[in-house]
Amino acid sequence: MTLRWLHLRLSAPLLSFGGVAIDHVGPTRDMPSASTLTGLIANAIGWRREESAAHQALQDRLVFGALIVRQGRLLTDTQNAKLEARDRGWTTLGQPETRAGATYDSPHRRRRDHLADHDCRVVLRLTGDYAPTIDDLAQALDRPARPLFIGRKHCLPAAPLLVGWTEGATAHDALLSLGLSGRGAWPVEVETDAALARDLADLRNWRSGLHGGSRHIVEGVIA
Repeated sequence: MTLRWLHLRLSAPLLSFGGVAIDHVGPTRDMPSASTLTGLIANAIGWRREESAAHQALQDRLVFGALIVRQGRLLTDTQNAKLEARDRGWTTLGQPETRAGATYDSPHRRRRDHLADHDCRVVLRLTGDYAPTIDDLAQALDRPARPLFIGRKHCLPAAPLLVGWTEGATAHDALLSLGLSGRGAWPVEVETDAALARDLADLRNWRSGLHGGSRHIVEGVIA
């Protein structure tokens, strides 16, 4: 059965798809995780982070594949900041964001990895025929409720995220239909992929804010 898939382009001067963070080190993958796409779409719809049940339900319905059209260069940002108890941050809601913590006498240091000039395509659909629908997602990504960013707030897209629609029986078929080549990843949807599958820890438990499990995926070349 042929299915409809959204075709997204995730490209920016700097972007970050996140990864398993250890202490102060925040790495990046070269393809988006399920939790990254969930947060991106939720922001486009206009949900708040506190709406954990809606985020969890959306993540549970996502089926997607990714294709690296242009591999970006790894760039590491070493950040040093002295945080004051009364520091405030800018938001797109028109209300400043405040801190609840204390003042740090020593600088707060962390390392964050990014990809420079990376271009990744995503084909995406939803399971279940209820709101939000795949058409709702397309509308939100075309006219987002808030400014969108790819991974971190300073990672602004270089082009509109929504490219259009494509079709395919599986995520792999949908990636092939794009007519682009590169290294890709897609979920196990046919028996021939099962032997090549590996676990990818990219799910988030949106209620606890912690790691929430793994998916079975296959990686390979899309020609």
